[in-house]
Amino acid sequence: MKRERNAKGSKKEPTSQLKTNQAAKNIICKTCFQTFLCTSREKALTEHAANKHNKTMKECFPDFVATN
Repeated sequence: MKRERNAKGSKKEPTSQLKTNQAAKNIICKTCFQTFLCTSREKALTEHAANKHNKTMKECFPDFVATN
């Protein structure tokens, strides 16, 4: 009974973050076009470039600027 009474008053919107997460993927590998979150560190991008493509980070991510 109390559950129905409380549910009637609150109309919650879905709280999915899928759209937000998709919008935050703004680092793109120029070789394979894989997307990375904007919070990705240089180490992870360097590992991707070395392991997947045998290239340097600058070759795969020429537009990357490290943020602190």
